Amino acid sequence: MSGGTLAGRSAWLVSTLGLAALVVAVFALLVLGIGGAGVSAPAVASTSSRSSAAMHLGVASCSGSTCHGRSENDGTVVRQDELMRWQEESSPSGAHSRAYRILSEPRSQAIAQRLGLGSATSAPMCLGCHADPAAAGQTGPRFQIGDGVGCEACHGGSSNWISSHYAVGATHQGNVAAGLYPLTNPRARAEKCLDCHFGSDRPGQFVNHRIMAAGHPRVSFELDLFSTLQQHHDEDADYVRRKGKVSNVRMWAVGQAAALQRALSLYSNAKIGQDGIFPEFYFFDCHTCHRQISDEANFRATWTPNPGRPIPSGMPAFNDENMIMLSAAARAAAPSLAGRLDAESRAFHAALATDRASAIRAAAKLRATAEALANSFAGTEFTRAQTFAIVDAVTSNAIAARYTDYEGSVQAVMATDTLLNALVNSGQVGAGSATAIRGDINRAYAAVRDPNAYRPLEFRAALGRAAGAIRALR
Repeated sequence: MSGGTLAGRSAWLVSTLGLAALVVAVFALLVLGIGGAGVSAPAVASTSSRSSAAMHLGVASCSGSTCHGRSENDGTVVRQDELMRWQEESSPSGAHSRAYRILSEPRSQAIAQRLGLGSATSAPMCLGCHADPAAAGQTGPRFQIGDGVGCEACHGGSSNWISSHYAVGATHQGNVAAGLYPLTNPRARAEKCLDCHFGSDRPGQFVNHRIMAAGHPRVSFELDLFSTLQQHHDEDADYVRRKGKVSNVRMWAVGQAAALQRALSLYSNAKIGQDGIFPEFYFFDCHTCHRQISDEANFRATWTPNPGRPIPSGMPAFNDENMIMLSAAARAAAPSLAGRLDAESRAFHAALATDRASAIRAAAKLRATAEALANSFAGTEFTRAQTFAIVDAVTSNAIAARYTDYEGSVQAVMATDTLLNALVNSGQVGAGSATAIRGDINRAYAAVRDPNAYRPLEFRAALGRAAGAIRALR
């Protein structure tokens, strides 16, 4: 990734989604929250990818100077300064290490107090994502909860592979067989990240509407972008030889499909998708309700009709940011499924205006199509032509008409940024040409910087100019 692109993304993410410390994201969402369970969410059959079969030995077990604890990136195979990057205070790459410490800050403590949790630093509702969620009794003597989201939270408990993964003759495939989590697999990585960056049904891993009402920041996620900002390794020739290489476009597309699957699965879960007599509002677009209300005679409606949502005015809309992005990807890379996805998306929205049983049935159909798309994308190399076609689809009139709300617009600018970056990283577009487009992408980011001051006209204009410039690079 070019420095300008990373800086632009980081600046927007800090100012938009976190301000001070929101770890809800793997980037600088640095204000509070990777996670938090529903106020009364019981444990049910898990959608989570995590396994507690192996002992979690703690970050200190990886910190030797001959392992990942060096102060310089001068390792012959891996950088060996990975822990320093993980702890970096001034960078989004250090967000995971700050996750637990954030729980002691005033905002976190205030949220815990409003929810009656006691201290946030010991509340299971918070620790499910602000710390390594290793099962009780599955931690070694060097494990410390204060390490936050440590190595094994993502790479898996290391007791079965820590002593062999660096041995002469060791292979990545062998390490995975011994229990190392396969983060190089886009589907597996998406499932892992979504546990905290969208939610799961495990204790402490679902930020419901009540938690957000208590002050928890919004949860936002895009797999390729977050992966880039948290990357502690170099994908050099040696890395590619040992582990292979996954394109940014494939990671993005699989991430969109997996996020939609997760949203529909959790919404359909009776113990998560309902909150008393109400649906769980976490799944719905915040701004269909959080708009100005007026009793004045000159009142003007603040909602905008959306062609992808056949629902009556006044109803909260399901947050369909991933449906919109997935539609764009399908049109370019899986046209045989694109029409089915769009039809089932509309049917799901319409069913929400009928009753919960109808919505659950429609969600099951849409979830199956998202699964089919995830499988298709996982085996797609994504050519230069397809990547340009996705940019066109993301910004086409047919898709852009659905950017009536903040969340979809955020995904659109992140997608355009990700796709342009993918073209640069693969050598298909020159870095200089991409730099010339950076100004409009940054202006699109600026238009969605504040969810309460979203500027849709400026967003569409800037995104359109960026897309036109990218299109001209074909």
